[in-house]
Amino acid sequence: MPWLAATALLHSAIVMEKRNALRIWTVLLSILAFSLSLLGTFLVRSGVLTSVHTFAADPTRGVFILAILTLFIGGALALFAFRAGSLAPGGIFAPISREGALILNNLFLTAAAGAVLVGTLYPLILESLTGERISVGAPFFNLIFLPLITPLLLIVPFGPMLAWKRGDLGAAAERLLAAFGAAILAAIAAAWIAGAGNGLALFGVAVGVWLIVGAVSEVAFRVRLFAAPAAETWRRLWGLPRAAYGTMLAHAGVGVTVLGIVIASNYASEQILTMHPGETITAGGRQVTLDDVFLRDGPNYGETVVRFTVRAGGTVVAVMEPTKRRFAARQMETTESAIETFGASQLYLSLGDVAPDKTVVVRAYWKPMVTFIWLGALVMAAGGILSLSDRRLRVGAPRPARKAAAVAAE
Repeated sequence: MPWLAATALLHSAIVMEKRNALRIWTVLLSILAFSLSLLGTFLVRSGVLTSVHTFAADPTRGVFILAILTLFIGGALALFAFRAGSLAPGGIFAPISREGALILNNLFLTAAAGAVLVGTLYPLILESLTGERISVGAPFFNLIFLPLITPLLLIVPFGPMLAWKRGDLGAAAERLLAAFGAAILAAIAAAWIAGAGNGLALFGVAVGVWLIVGAVSEVAFRVRLFAAPAAETWRRLWGLPRAAYGTMLAHAGVGVTVLGIVIASNYASEQILTMHPGETITAGGRQVTLDDVFLRDGPNYGETVVRFTVRAGGTVVAVMEPTKRRFAARQMETTESAIETFGASQLYLSLGDVAPDKTVVVRAYWKPMVTFIWLGALVMAAGGILSLSDRRLRVGAPRPARKAAAVAAE
């Protein structure tokens, strides 16, 4: 939720900087983004929410955080209500313009954040009012979140192509023909490699490539790539502000993350089976052989280790050792999975029950292109850092006019 609200705030701040518009909305978004951060802290530290993402169950601490949350959020909203009327509305612009695209971006992002907020808090509110416990899981978020985010992803490349105040949608679409063609080719390639049975997955791959190539197309248009002599193109590349490259990286990073999510979710494979030493299974086109089961002592635990050898084309490419650890002091047992990365894909091996005759229940997961999810986040972060380094955001002290002073002295 804070990520969605802060992303909307970032784009709203661009409109305020360029056109002196959306000032009231930008201030409200800044309050909401910070408020959602505090709300997230309260949910994961108070124990009111049961989830793998929570790591504390301390009512006293929760009450303290709730008091801070009430003070900060209530105070900020009260101050906003008191002073919002003194802010002028700002500039006027046409619906088809870069400002209009950024406002549409804000609407989708805030609606998505609201959907996540409702799905997160509704079980808590219902339990406090009626005592009934329900769980809101992936089906709800997929049903509500995806229809809001998909249109947003489709219009992202159009925003930088539109002019401020009044834009030409047809001209922007013409500049994105290369991105559209690349998206179609990517969907065809995915259908050829993995089959055309999953139409939504092919659409998701096309959207990811559309975002990446669309982000590059905006810079290519600004430097007149292939439309001007090479010397002029290089001069324009050198003269572009760093914020332009930051925007390109941020939008391309979203596309990389979309590719990772779509491919890892739709083309992953999972096997749960019983194996004996010497048996081999195939996961992700690689042969995984169970070699041995043995005991090993750790610093404060004992563990059962299952050793697997991973081969590709008969060549050993990895040795993986998932374990089951027993902590005598706490009388508890944990499972430690083994993860191996092959390019952008990963193989996960996790253990179930281990029998005395070394029979093991094994869970093998193959996640293709899953590292693109994290790579996309790094690319987005790099875009943000590059934008912050733009010379327009640096305030420098004026240099002393030594030459003028010397002339005056003469």
